[in-house]
Amino acid sequence: MATSSTSLVFKVQRHEPELIAPAKPTPHEYKLLSDIDDQEGLRFQIPVIQFYKYNPSMQGKDPVRVIREALAQALVFYYPFAGRLREGAQRKLMVDCSGEGLMFIEADADVTLEQFGDALQPPFPCLEELLYDVPGSTGVLNCPVVLIQVTRLRCGGFIFALRLNHTMSDAAGLAQFMSAVGEMARGLLTPSIPPVWERHLLGARDPPRVTCKHREYEEVEGTIVPYDDMVHRSFFFGPTEVSALRKLVPEHLRKCSTFELLTACLWRCRTIAIQANPEEEVRIICIVNARSRFNPPLPLGYYGNAFAFPVAVAQAGKLCQNPLEYSLELVKQAKNDVTEEYMKSLADLMVIKGRPHFTVIRSYLVSDVTHAGFDDADFGWGKAVYGGPAKGGVGAIPGVASFLIPFKNKKGEAGIVLPITLPARAMEIFVKELDGMLKGKPIERKLGFISSSL
Repeated sequence: MATSSTSLVFKVQRHEPELIAPAKPTPHEYKLLSDIDDQEGLRFQIPVIQFYKYNPSMQGKDPVRVIREALAQALVFYYPFAGRLREGAQRKLMVDCSGEGLMFIEADADVTLEQFGDALQPPFPCLEELLYDVPGSTGVLNCPVVLIQVTRLRCGGFIFALRLNHTMSDAAGLAQFMSAVGEMARGLLTPSIPPVWERHLLGARDPPRVTCKHREYEEVEGTIVPYDDMVHRSFFFGPTEVSALRKLVPEHLRKCSTFELLTACLWRCRTIAIQANPEEEVRIICIVNARSRFNPPLPLGYYGNAFAFPVAVAQAGKLCQNPLEYSLELVKQAKNDVTEEYMKSLADLMVIKGRPHFTVIRSYLVSDVTHAGFDDADFGWGKAVYGGPAKGGVGAIPGVASFLIPFKNKKGEAGIVLPITLPARAMEIFVKELDGMLKGKPIERKLGFISSSL
């Protein structure tokens, strides 16, 4: 387990933000988002960051210029990204494909990639300088849906940082767009995967009818406790750590996915760390990509949000008291709930209930972006040395989300890095609990609560 250092301080010189419009005229039309896209829980901006090394074969090429031109070309195919979101009746979102453009910032930093150290992982130092929130640009409506900052580094490398209005795309859809920009930058004239809008495929039925249980949208009593003293840390899970956790579960569960295993572990450790009331219900929300759950599957190239938020629910006391297999079984069941009918029922629920936010009371959300392909985006300088979410804890309600991000540690081991956001005291308990599990000695808990002496 490692944490990145945020002690590095550097200066970033930014040019004035500009708008990049499509390189050719594009249709001026209104396009409806799907009933999965425009739910309350996706009405926020999600930050992504990529770090690229100096490449001698690109000597004399300016990444800012290359990417700026490639974006204009890619927007001809992805022209909704150059538009603005509007809201209609019943809070229905649509894109005004106005061709105004996405927001772009050119910048230079007096730092080298090497100075970030071996552990390129969230939280990143000076993130607000590398992905500048341009005043007046952060709204969900009537604002650019994409903001991109390209920052040149002293070593010849660069940082590509992006902020996306989540209602437009999920991780797979965004990675597809970034891949297309990379292809344009490398000389292709059209994307190898043509973009597919087709948002009606995830629209509500007429009449809408909820046919499945969606506990993730239940109204739960309680308040969201504002934490002032939040700590951000990242934890690395390589083959050794994953193997240690697998040994804690019975033989029949050892073939579970790494996502299921880490999610169950995180849920248990986090519940212990926040010292939840043993009688109260706690929830873990798993992000499940539903593209392949449809028959036929959603078309290749679909770049809208195509996932669900299935939830596992347990009493805090039982979760803390029981071994890891207890939470693992619940996580596996929640993931299996997602079917084509579940997605149709979910779209219907959105329309019937007014597009609610998923329940965040005593909830935590985990998203696996290890297969999204953020680090595959290649603008000519090769693949990113880090590519993925810029920080954990993002969302319409900050502090309730974590990501599983592909990562190589300084030994060259491929694994997963998991950024966590917790209050300082809870983070201490979390680290101790996780360390015990990785050493094969989970702390015995005869009661459903933890003593404050931990």
